[in-house]
Amino acid sequence: MKTLIILEDNNGKIHRMGLESIVAAQKIASALKGSIQAVVIGQNADTLADEAASYKLDEVIKIKDPLLDNYSADGYAEAVKQVIDQENPDYVLFGHSYQVRDYAPKVSAKLMKPFLVDNVAVSIDNGKVVLTKQMFNAKLFSDIKTNGDSPFLISFQSAAFSSDAANKGSAVIKELNINIEASMIKTESEAPFKEQAGGIDLTAADLIVSVGRGIGKEENIPIAQDLATALGAELASSRPVVDAGWLPSAHQVGSSGQSVSPKMYLALGISGAIQHMVGMKGSKNIVAINKDPEAPIFEVADYGVVADVLELVPKLTEALQ
Repeated sequence: MKTLIILEDNNGKIHRMGLESIVAAQKIASALKGSIQAVVIGQNADTLADEAASYKLDEVIKIKDPLLDNYSADGYAEAVKQVIDQENPDYVLFGHSYQVRDYAPKVSAKLMKPFLVDNVAVSIDNGKVVLTKQMFNAKLFSDIKTNGDSPFLISFQSAAFSSDAANKGSAVIKELNINIEASMIKTESEAPFKEQAGGIDLTAADLIVSVGRGIGKEENIPIAQDLATALGAELASSRPVVDAGWLPSAHQVGSSGQSVSPKMYLALGISGAIQHMVGMKGSKNIVAINKDPEAPIFEVADYGVVADVLELVPKLTEALQ
């Protein structure tokens, strides 16, 4: 049984979702006693291969071609398809990033294999990989058991696994030759998508200050923003804040927003609806401030303070400054 991971380049480093895919692959390989290969593509392939080789993998494959120096859906789809043809894996794992959403469906079409997308967990049942997906706005979960002819193309939702859980090791690096011609690339990609113009993607933030209805009104949002600035954090919110028009949708965390996994998630006046918690469950440390001692957010928080955010947060900001 062989698992192949397609790792994405994030400014010369492996994209966090790629590291999370390594965790998933290691879980599958451990249960099924299989091997793991990772694939890196493009002008930073050498650097990415060295980074990938520091994890517990069997082999890292470099794909280098001038036509792949700049990302294009056509080029990457053809390159990945050729790697799959040559290596014949049982499972091909992707992080469900914007780039993957762009080119992986083309790989699926080329191979005539379904793309099992946006999964939140993986388990093994009688030697078969079982994938878990969220349904009906994360109110229900559905299990999908892989069956039939491989390869199975699989992507995992951001923060489905903790990147810190990837086991270290030492892998062999090899370069694989593929056949890419300029005529195959019929599209030209624009600059990578950003959640906020001029801002940082919440999925990449190490520190997040997130605000909920407990902030009271739009005029109180600067209280949370001041705390975020003092911490060097990004400002996020729950859905009711966005629905009320107090913050743009790019700030929303949850099943209908972004899934995040910062080192610290500071929840201000957020009660903890399941739709919000599925988006921040990957956070390493959760700190909640809420005046309701029965708020569900306290059930998942590492640290909790029962207090009015409008009274406590300005004092906390002042102390930090």
